[in-house]
Amino acid sequence: MRKIIVLLLFVAVHVLNLSAQADIAMSTSWYNRSNYNPSSIARLNYIYLFSNLRNQWNGVPGAPKTINMQISGFNYEKSSAIGFSIVSDRIGFVESFNPMLSYAYRISNSEKWALSFGVSGGVFGRSLSSSGFNPEIAYDPVLIQNFEPLIKPDANVGVEFQSEHVIAGLSTTHMFSIYESEPYYLISNHRYGYVILKNTNSELYNFYAGVQLINRANLFVFETTGSIRFKHPTGLTTGPVELFELGFTYRTSKQLTIYGGVNLSRDMKVGYAFDQSFLPGFNNNGTHEIMLEYRIPLKSAQCPVCNVDDSWYR
Repeated sequence: MRKIIVLLLFVAVHVLNLSAQADIAMSTSWYNRSNYNPSSIARLNYIYLFSNLRNQWNGVPGAPKTINMQISGFNYEKSSAIGFSIVSDRIGFVESFNPMLSYAYRISNSEKWALSFGVSGGVFGRSLSSSGFNPEIAYDPVLIQNFEPLIKPDANVGVEFQSEHVIAGLSTTHMFSIYESEPYYLISNHRYGYVILKNTNSELYNFYAGVQLINRANLFVFETTGSIRFKHPTGLTTGPVELFELGFTYRTSKQLTIYGGVNLSRDMKVGYAFDQSFLPGFNNNGTHEIMLEYRIPLKSAQCPVCNVDDSWYR
């Protein structure tokens, strides 16, 4: 518990001066889905620390810049997990900030399958400022409007099923905005559904393939992903060690992502993703994203499945 508290304080202190986007568009969200499905934090064996930094549409003025940091840990005796996340985002003149606490309950601790329910709650803050803009018309009335800062409660809910070869989940975000129209983007209700197929039986590689449907109002985005993680057999009871990963994601919003990751140790992984947009006007401006994932092993005599599977959680 002391380790969890220390890491929570670490995350909070290092991002107090940052701000957030409502539903962040992270290419590495397949590694960590807790931003839009809090039930996914119900993961055995480890305390997880996850962060990613995204610089979208490089070279475009006012393009999104996003920082996301998360931590979660599982209590086997309570069949529950708690987590904390904070997201900072800036898009043009819009700055936003979204700290959230998450809770997930895992119905089954079986090695064969598990069903988890999760909820997260926090606040969403947003401000708009045109002070950094150098307009052609100095006293354009559109630019001198005073926009009141927005601070409102926020909540997400979700459910996730996991078995040896399948992960499936449903979730919805920003519950307090379901019946509200949002003229400034950034705080609208989204719905997610996804299925991930995985094969981790080989000692040489792990293979993953997934599909996801995202809905906001009358907008639907479909994406598919595939990746392979290469492993090194050790001959030890802890099993093979993951070395590196290569993968891709394609979205019907005309965006292709190529990503890779390297395991610096059994408990630390870094990754990089590059997005290529095929939308007119943006096909010359790529998006860069960096990911860091760190885990702290939990050793508990009351956890019969802990430290059995050493492969990284998907």
